[in-house]
This record gives sequence, structure tokens and C-alpha cells, in this order.
Amino acid sequence: MDATFDNKTNVLNARIRGAHENSVIYTLRTSVGFRGRKDTILCDENPVPGAASAVGVIHWQEKTLEIFGHKKSCAELKRQTGRFFNRTRHWRWSADRKEYEILYEEEEWKATLDHNMCTAGRFSVPFRPHLFTKSQPARLHLTKTALAEDEVFLILVFVYCEARRQDKTNSSGGGVGGW
Repeated sequence: MDATFDNKTNVLNARIRGAHENSVIYTLRTSVGFRGRKDTILCDENPVPGAASAVGVIHWQEKTLEIFGHKKSCAELKRQTGRFFNRTRHWRWSADRKEYEILYEEEEWKATLDHNMCTAGRFSVPFRPHLFTKSQPARLHLTKTALAEDEVFLILVFVYCEARRQDKTNSSGGGVGGW
């Protein structure tokens, strides 16, 4: 799946559009309260009849992810390995699912399998303000392997990691960051 985010400056409130047909696949909506972000809801724009359109939620204040009604804390979903300067993040929804190593390099998040041998997905966020040219939209690419099992999970993890990265790099320091 190749997709783009239609909101170039805010991936937390955007529509995810298919790259080929430009139709909306998912919508991300974030609610903000007095103490910062509350929830980011991932809605399927083409749900199966009778199914709920909300397929995933990031509960920012609780630090939990919810997928199809099952809620788990981020602490139990992720683990870190390595030393201080060479630390890697590993995310897994459950013990019977694959574990993804999440890396950020060159304005792109990458989810890999099998000790960085197989790429399962990429989330590039090339937003930099330009004076005379348009900014590129955020792009999402998931392989067939990721689509089959962990599509919603990887989208939420990419959005979560990017929001946390933006929070750390913005000088405003608040929970909402520059978004």
C-alpha cells in the first residue's frame, strides 16, 4: 500500500489517501484538551458493512494503543535494546505476531523484520518549510507482509513515533507541540 497524508503540516489530523487512485483510505482525527492531546482516532473510510469505522486509537494521556477494541499500554508493546547511543526500538502487538524494529533516519521511519533484513513499511515525513517550493506530503508505504497482519498497528506506531519525535524537537515544549 502506497499512500500520502493530505495535511502536510499535521499528520495527527489528516486523511490518508491511496497514492494511485487518490481516494481516502483512512482519516486521523486528534482531540485536544486543556492538558494536551487526548486521543487520535484512526477511522476506516471504507468499513465492512456493520463494522465500526474507528479501527484504532492512540490514547495519549494513558499512553495506550487500541486496535479494534483491544487496548494495550505502550510499555507492553515496545521494548528497547542496545546501548545509549545505539538504541533500537522494537514493537509487537502480541506474542503471536511479528516484532518490528522501528528506526528513524533521513526523515523517514522504517519498520523492519528479521534483524533489519526485510523492510515491512516506511513512513517518510519530509516536511521542511521552503520559501519558493511546495512541501512534500508525508508518505506511507506498507508491504504485503505488513498489510496482511499489522496494517492498523503499524500506522498507529508510525504516527505515535513521529508525534513523539516532533514533541522532542519543537521548542514550544507543550504536549501538543507544533501541531
